[in-house]
Amino acid sequence: MSGDIEGIGAAVTAGLASRAVEPRHGGGSGEHEGTRCLNCGTTLVGSHCHRCGQKADVHRSFGAIGHDLVHAIFHFEGKLWNTLPLLAWRPGDLTRRYIHGERARFISPLALFLFAVFLTYAVLSMVGAGGGVGEEIARAAAEQTRSNAIRSSLQDEVERVETRLADKSLPAAERRKLESERDTLQKSADYLGVARSLTREERAAGPPVLADPVQQVATSASFATRTKADTGIPAIDHGLDKAIANPGLLFYKLQANAYKFAWALIPLSLPFMWTLFPFSRRFHMYDHFVFVTYSISFVLLLFVVVRLLNLTLIGEVATLGAMLYLPFHMYRQLRGAYRLPTAGALMRTALLLFFSLFAAINFIFLLLALGLMG
Repeated sequence: MSGDIEGIGAAVTAGLASRAVEPRHGGGSGEHEGTRCLNCGTTLVGSHCHRCGQKADVHRSFGAIGHDLVHAIFHFEGKLWNTLPLLAWRPGDLTRRYIHGERARFISPLALFLFAVFLTYAVLSMVGAGGGVGEEIARAAAEQTRSNAIRSSLQDEVERVETRLADKSLPAAERRKLESERDTLQKSADYLGVARSLTREERAAGPPVLADPVQQVATSASFATRTKADTGIPAIDHGLDKAIANPGLLFYKLQANAYKFAWALIPLSLPFMWTLFPFSRRFHMYDHFVFVTYSISFVLLLFVVVRLLNLTLIGEVATLGAMLYLPFHMYRQLRGAYRLPTAGALMRTALLLFFSLFAAINFIFLLLALGLMG
């Protein structure tokens, strides 16, 4: 229930945040002509102050709260319904028209991006991320956290025994007793399904060298999870040790940071967009900013739609359709926004697909770094 409330709250915040970024634009009216603006004192000539932009009508009724709330979420001054159809089917026209000055008719890219981010968070809070890789990773992380806690406890006991065994003057009878205790601890670890604790000799020798590269990677990864990180940089070592000990917490931080730092996708993508038109005098960085922000907003909104459709019988069809439509959407946006010929748009679409993957990987690395630093 609390998740539903948080999700609804996030949706409301989405409308309010986008309303703050996207100020009102109204038409003139002689109803308030001659009165003064309550904000700056300028004499009004219409329904809005031409100096500060505040509305002449300042209502204080309780019913106006509901009106403002519904208007903020669903209307966006009517721009939402002007923007979304173009964003979905003619994204190039929307991008080009906004760049060339048609600002009052459409939602600004940044406002739409904020709305899409908040809406994505709201939907995922209410219905979850769905099955598949994400949930499998979460379950694996939780299981690994449990195993690490058990292994850490057993490892402490093994190290206590090994410290005693390192004593050269230890009587033979007590040595045999401690060796038996160590073997019992290792058998307990095997019975509980956790990786066997490494002895000092095994940690010093390092992972075994195998002929099969797949087994070598798996063995090396297993060895890394049972040893402490030692990169020579204390801050990194501390973060890696915490991540290895509690991967469930790291996964939670990745999810939280993905929401909070979603805006980083925009600056991460801009250099790749510039690469598509290097040293071009026709297009400026602002043009690429509008393109990237509208494009990411569309991907987020499409994800929300697909996630909701996954709750129905056509979920798999919707997922497949979205995967096929995304490259086509990129092509239409590139060709329409930059007025490219068909061949040039196709070539840049192929490059943009690779660049999008690189930007996503960089974003994941950023989230990992933030999670380790946290």
